[in-house]
Amino acid sequence: MKAVRFAEYGGPEVLELVEVAEPHPGPGQIRVAVRAAGVNPHDWRVREGQFQRINPIQLPAGVGQDAAGVVDEVGLGVSGIAVGDFVFGRGSSTYAEFAVLSSWMRLPEQLSFAEAAGYPSVVETALRILRLVGVQPGQTLLVSGAAGGVGSAVLQIARDRGITVIGTAGSANQDYVRSLGARATTYGPGWVERVRELGRVDAALDLNGAGVLRGLLDLTGDPDKVITIADLEAPMLGIRFAGVGGNMPAALAEAVDLITRGKLRIPVAQSYSLTEAAAAHADSQAGHTRGRRVLLV
Repeated sequence: MKAVRFAEYGGPEVLELVEVAEPHPGPGQIRVAVRAAGVNPHDWRVREGQFQRINPIQLPAGVGQDAAGVVDEVGLGVSGIAVGDFVFGRGSSTYAEFAVLSSWMRLPEQLSFAEAAGYPSVVETALRILRLVGVQPGQTLLVSGAAGGVGSAVLQIARDRGITVIGTAGSANQDYVRSLGARATTYGPGWVERVRELGRVDAALDLNGAGVLRGLLDLTGDPDKVITIADLEAPMLGIRFAGVGGNMPAALAEAVDLITRGKLRIPVAQSYSLTEAAAAHADSQAGHTRGRRVLLV
């Protein structure tokens, strides 16, 4: 089968589409014929080697965690799902024609494969950091990087929970942020004062690592009320860095509930073929995304 892999750490150019042996599911896993794979910042951070000290991997390695597709094989102990079912979820090496998933849910009828591939890691991250930051209904949450995938999910989930949201984003994405129920303002000089003019901030999330942590700390007055998923210098300010982890099956179940109730929809900003994986990574690293980027297989 064809799969995107990299044999050395580096920039997008190290990604190659090659022929590899097909994977097969172990106990408690399924294999899908991939129709679309989500492109996440975690993917290119792994490719760059940012996590090699804490989570070394053997090279060459595959890329990707999120996928949507058609169940092709079912591992031992798996029930309630059958070959031919449409699913989305998280696994490994999902930039490929076939991939093994460890967590999955049936595809909601409201979503295409391309749309669904962008949800698993994004929604799990959004739910986890909302829990960690401890923001409550009636309070105000500031989201830096509000127009991307995680930001889009956070804004909608927070709104469903009765939380007021202020979102910072590029000038081109102001209307999009407002369409998700948030008060919007732009990045750049003076952003802290612009946020203050929009209201008091009880908690804050940094989603894009744009050097905003000191400003977020100034606005909240408490490092325990700030979470980042993108700035590795956070511990020096006493701020928590929330990387990967969490309960993916529970997150997928909540995503399906939100989607079914019409409370969550994350648009596909751009789609790419497997041969364009390097371009997808380059665009993801450049930022300014509205919604999600996905690979179509």
